[in-house]
Amino acid sequence: MLIHDTALLFGRYTRQTLRSPFQIFFGTLMPLLYLLFFGPLLTGLPLGREGDSWQILVPGLLLQLGLFGASFAGFSIIMEKNWGVFDRMRVTPVSRLALLLGRVLRDAALFVFQAVLLVLVALPMGLRAPLAGILIGFGFVALLSVALASLSYALALKLRTPQEFGPAINTLAMPAMLLSGLMLPMALAPGWLDVLSHLMPFRYLVDAVREAYIGHYTTPTLLYGVLVALAVAALAVTVGTRTFRRTVA
Repeated sequence: MLIHDTALLFGRYTRQTLRSPFQIFFGTLMPLLYLLFFGPLLTGLPLGREGDSWQILVPGLLLQLGLFGASFAGFSIIMEKNWGVFDRMRVTPVSRLALLLGRVLRDAALFVFQAVLLVLVALPMGLRAPLAGILIGFGFVALLSVALASLSYALALKLRTPQEFGPAINTLAMPAMLLSGLMLPMALAPGWLDVLSHLMPFRYLVDAVREAYIGHYTTPTLLYGVLVALAVAALAVTVGTRTFRRTVA
C-alpha cells in the first residue's frame, strides 16, 4: 500500500512538474548566475584548502539548489489548501506517509536534475572532478532535498498564507547559507565564525562534497558529511510524517 500510494503520488506530481518547463529550469537561475559571474573571480585565488576554485564553488552551488529550492517546496501545500485540493486528499484512504514521500521524492528528482544541468555548464568553464565525486555530490543533493522539503511541507501545514511562509523560510535559509560556507570555505573565516559554523549541519555536507570533488573518498570529513546528511534526512522525514498524520487525520 505504501509503495503503491507513494508511486501514484510521485507520478502525479512529476507530471505536474513536466508540464511546467519554467519550473524545471528557473530553479537553476541563481546558481548559474553565481557560476557565470562569481566563479571567474575566484580563479587563482588562495582559498585555504585543497582543490581549485571550481572544485570549491560548484559543490556549494549544488547544495544551494537543494537549500533554497527544497526549503520553498511548501508553497505548493499552501496553494493546495487554498484551492481545496488538500482537503479532498484528506478524505481518501491513501497512506499519510505516502502523501509526504510522493512529494519529497519528486522534489529530490527535480533538484538532482537541476544539479546535473549545473555541472554540465560548469565543465566547459573549467570544472575538473572525478565522476565518482560528481555522483556523490548528486547523492548529497538528493538527501538534502528530501530533508528540507519534508520540513518545508511540515511548516506549510502549520501556516495559512504565503505571506507567512516566505519570510519564515528566508529567516531560516539565509543564516544556513552564510554559515555553511556555500560560496567560500569557512577556512577563510575568522576563528569565532569558523567555530560557529560547525553548529550548522549544512557545513558538514558542503565540506563532504568538496572532498569528493577532489577525489578523497575515505576521509573523516566525507564520513561526517554522510552521517549528518542521513541523520538530518531521517529526522526531517519523521517530523514531516508526524505533521501530516496529525493534520490529515
